[in-house]
Amino acid sequence: MTEIKSAALELGTERIRKLLVQYAVPAIIAMTASSLYNMVDSIFIGHGVGPLAISGLALTFPLMNLAAAFGSLVGVGAATLVSMRLGQRDYETAQRVLGNVLVLNLIIGVSFGLVTLLFLDPILYFFGASEATIGYAREYMTVILLGNVVTHMYLGLNSVLRASGHPRKSMYATINTVVINTILDPLFIFGFGWGIRGAAIATVLAQVISLVWQLRILSNKQELLHFRRGIYRLRKKIVRDMLAIGMSPFLMNLAACFIVILINKGLKEYGGDLMIGAYGIVNRLAFFFVMIVLGVNQGMQPIAGYNFGAKQYDRVMRVLKLTMIGATCVTTAGFLLGEFMPRLAVGMFTSDEELIRLAVEGMRIVFFCFPIIGFQMVATNFFMSIGMAGKAIFLSLSRQLLFLMPGLIFLPHIFDVCTEWNGSWGVWCSMPLSDFLASLVAFFMLTYQLRKFRAIGAENAAKEG
Repeated sequence: MTEIKSAALELGTERIRKLLVQYAVPAIIAMTASSLYNMVDSIFIGHGVGPLAISGLALTFPLMNLAAAFGSLVGVGAATLVSMRLGQRDYETAQRVLGNVLVLNLIIGVSFGLVTLLFLDPILYFFGASEATIGYAREYMTVILLGNVVTHMYLGLNSVLRASGHPRKSMYATINTVVINTILDPLFIFGFGWGIRGAAIATVLAQVISLVWQLRILSNKQELLHFRRGIYRLRKKIVRDMLAIGMSPFLMNLAACFIVILINKGLKEYGGDLMIGAYGIVNRLAFFFVMIVLGVNQGMQPIAGYNFGAKQYDRVMRVLKLTMIGATCVTTAGFLLGEFMPRLAVGMFTSDEELIRLAVEGMRIVFFCFPIIGFQMVATNFFMSIGMAGKAIFLSLSRQLLFLMPGLIFLPHIFDVCTEWNGSWGVWCSMPLSDFLASLVAFFMLTYQLRKFRAIGAENAAKEG
């Protein structure tokens, strides 16, 4: 137990660069694995079922975002609370956070799965499904929703493991799901002939196995945070704080749900079912780089949260700077791939020439502003990590609601009427434009906050002098 506490205490004493590598590398590996997890399904479905199946899978993205929204509401809030309470040496509250995470994920996971299953077909048609694609989407989502509680529990406990000083174990849990899913996908899709339903079964089964492993770890009484009596009763303050912090990624994922609906509807109107499939491929590729940045952010989160709780603002600013450098390098690599080698990337998902052509055109546009979005993502996560939920929420929503949504509503019509290109180009162009504008907002907000930190640091130094 003493060794575990020491592992938590080193967040306030060890060199920032070393800590960031220690925490970020496992998270990066885990998030990369998580993105590959989603890509594997798309690749096997694209080659094993067909191009329309990819479009059917893309139709499920809004619903997956909605499920992720409820998962992040608990998971991200819990991770931040745990790291901050450990920074304050409040081990009892951190323990109760673990118990509350388990109960909340159980309640939300079961409720969300049952409600959406009851109205699945109307939801999918609202998302842009046609008679040609709804069968694929329905088959996939029925299985995913039946296993939704497992997904929520797995993601929530993974967040707690990472925040409590076990980034490697969190990483191993994610890698396990990827490896198992990659093995089961071809077996179920090709071997058993289950098609797109087989991909969904593989996904849920992989999460079940990893969840069992997580439960075993957190049942060990030698762990600083572990399951025990008296921690499962929902505490008003813990739940309120958890949901307040988690509200930022929740609203971001909720907004993403509506955004993808608008994208799918716009692409279907101006380009047809295959255009939705093209977006599905581009989305998966963009998601790969975004997830790596999220891994870097997750490495920053416990370090920033702990040191902010301990009022060591110079260390907070140091980890922020290093995280931004790392994130920008990742997104710049995405930009280079999207602009110079898009066909190579798209070709992994399908051999259909028309689908490849549409996806390559879309990828070049979507990835145009990638070098700057790493900064915006880090700024948002930074405010979340130090408990400034309101600012994190605003930054999360600025890209989605202030810029992207109006762009998706107006730009397709403008392109269709006023240019030689059809409305689908307006849908694609809305994405890099919103990236640019959201990054400007993040720059000004972060600059203002850092000035306040410097002022506090100077004041503290003057008092000590």
